[in-house]
Amino acid sequence: MVSSTGWQNQVGCQRDWIWRGWRIRYAYTRPPLSLAARPSYPMIFLHGFGASIGHWRHNLAEFSQTHTVYALDLLGFGASEKAIAPYNTQLWVDQVYDFWKTFIGEPAILVGNSIGSLISVMVASQYPELAQGLVLISLPDPGLQLEMLPPWSIPVVETVQNIVASPPVLRLFFTLARRPSFIRRWVQLAYNNPHAITDELVEILVTPVLERGAARAFCSIFKTMGSPRLGPAVKTLFPQLNIPILLLWGLQDRLIPIQLANPRQYSQYHSQLKLVELENAGHCPHDECPERVNAEILTWLQESFTGFER
Repeated sequence: MVSSTGWQNQVGCQRDWIWRGWRIRYAYTRPPLSLAARPSYPMIFLHGFGASIGHWRHNLAEFSQTHTVYALDLLGFGASEKAIAPYNTQLWVDQVYDFWKTFIGEPAILVGNSIGSLISVMVASQYPELAQGLVLISLPDPGLQLEMLPPWSIPVVETVQNIVASPPVLRLFFTLARRPSFIRRWVQLAYNNPHAITDELVEILVTPVLERGAARAFCSIFKTMGSPRLGPAVKTLFPQLNIPILLLWGLQDRLIPIQLANPRQYSQYHSQLKLVELENAGHCPHDECPERVNAEILTWLQESFTGFER
């Protein structure tokens, strides 16, 4: 049963969808009837690691004024089932594609944060009929880590990560993750503005870890996220795409520092890419400074899809 807390009311109608036998939570909102006849592409929002539909609560209402918007809890996150599953980026790519095929069936704009942005790029490269454009917020690049490591060191790094990601260590971390005070401190790594770390945000992040099976799913997902083989290199994916891309990056991102990621390099791999660097923003600017992010996305939509987007 869906609660009636404030953020729940900001993400639209929530429903459950059974995918491969697993329960998946999604939300959707359609434009007001007076605007529904205007041409616009549907939008699909994909959250980052540890987040969920609720992380888009400050964005969905804005775009639902002129677009049909969907937000999806990836398997293992949010209110989706904490399943025993072979978690990896390809599994989530398959989930997004099957969701699109089931409920949408027409070209859409994919909006992703962190791992959600990498999944968006992978979906668009594998299923070009799905994506009309991409909005990527704090894009992780698995290829960057592999380029920084000499080949001989990769098995060593993976061995160390397997030790760190062993069930006893992860279960201890997971026990701490159930505590709002711990989550509040941990989120400070992802946010530049401490005032954006509200009780509501902490509730959104803590609630899923209290569900049945959450510890087991967390251990499996954490191993996937820490692997140097998380997914393909971005520079191999971008040349496969022929759609507009908006790349947003917080200049104070401590999880994927802009100096290390060097997102300006991606323009050499994709001619239709627009990069916007956001002052005083961290890893999750869509939640930390939603007005600025929403405005940048709306401007990009108008520039990229003149005569279609409103």
